[in-house]
Amino acid sequence: MTSNNQSLWRHPQAIALLMAASLTVMANATISPALAGLEQEFAEVPDAGFLVRLLVTAPSLGVMLTAPLAGWLTDRSGRRRVLLAGIWLFLLCGTAGYYLPDLYLMLISRFGLGIAVGLIMTAQTALIGDYFTGASRQALTGLQISARNFGGLVFIGTAGLAATLSPRLPFLIYGLAVLCLYTVWRHAPEPRRSTGGAGQAEAPGHPAWPLLVIAVSALQMLTNGLFFMMPTQLPFFFAAQGLDSALMTGAGLGLLSLCGGIAALFYGRLKARLPHAAIFALGYGALALGFAVLAQQGSAALSLAGAMVVGIGYATVSPGFVAITLALAPSGRRGTAGAILTASVFCGQFLSPFASTPAITQWGYVGAFGAAAALLALVAATAAAATVLAGRHRARA
Repeated sequence: MTSNNQSLWRHPQAIALLMAASLTVMANATISPALAGLEQEFAEVPDAGFLVRLLVTAPSLGVMLTAPLAGWLTDRSGRRRVLLAGIWLFLLCGTAGYYLPDLYLMLISRFGLGIAVGLIMTAQTALIGDYFTGASRQALTGLQISARNFGGLVFIGTAGLAATLSPRLPFLIYGLAVLCLYTVWRHAPEPRRSTGGAGQAEAPGHPAWPLLVIAVSALQMLTNGLFFMMPTQLPFFFAAQGLDSALMTGAGLGLLSLCGGIAALFYGRLKARLPHAAIFALGYGALALGFAVLAQQGSAALSLAGAMVVGIGYATVSPGFVAITLALAPSGRRGTAGAILTASVFCGQFLSPFASTPAITQWGYVGAFGAAAALLALVAATAAAATVLAGRHRARA
């Protein structure tokens, strides 16, 4: 771990933002272990099976539809207010599933949870740019991915245990957000508009920043769409191989999160030595390798190894999207840029099953995972070529 990482762990503002980052991973998957129990509880409701599954994806839709508003509010009303409002709404809507008597009301609360996540992610991304610069900002974008990965391990694991007692209990896990609410209220002041992080002058941003941020977000949407094949398709992939789907899926996603969390801890050190393009080449290369291994449909151990490499690759490329976006956007428009980036994450997640399921039906798991590997390898090769060209340009200069 770098010295930057070590100093960030002692920085109260960094801790507050990392706690906020850990909340976002709770939005979708935390209640997954409770879905079977909820389907039984609402068995008399027409299309209960479909509606219960929508409880997982409804937050993504909420983020996608309201992210532009979150960006506008963050730039106009202040980062701190939006972040605190998002955490309050997260608490209210997240825990609502524990006591709401009606499945349709639960769906509405899950949509509200998506609005909360949009507010949190947008304001939190803007605050990273406001509070930190240079190597510290780069390191924090990596720690943010680690917080999400390790948070996912804790929250989803706890939800699995709670769901064995009652399908409603996992909703109470969202109540842990009260700890984040206090930390943000105590340690995340509103930054002064006249200065950037660490007392730097306000950053003017790139002249073409809106188009460039949209391009970065499009790449992130593609990346998240492919990556989300892991939680949405792995259970069926393992079942098709005649393996214990529940056990293998839990192990695969757990190892994926663990390896990704560890890899992201070292992003700051990696970025200090390599440009973004080189890191993308390494990360997308690892993603391609992981999917290629999964396409082999080998032993259980080989499939788990593939999932682990996918986790490492995803954690390697993800911090770069935030870092590049914050460098491109003007200080006063970081909320808007963060909203575009946030929407792309959940848009990729939401659209992933609509693209991957027909591909698997048409080509099987071998073909679908192989196609994903080929596409990711193409991105890795493009990033590697950009790295070489940039190096030649610097050498000539």
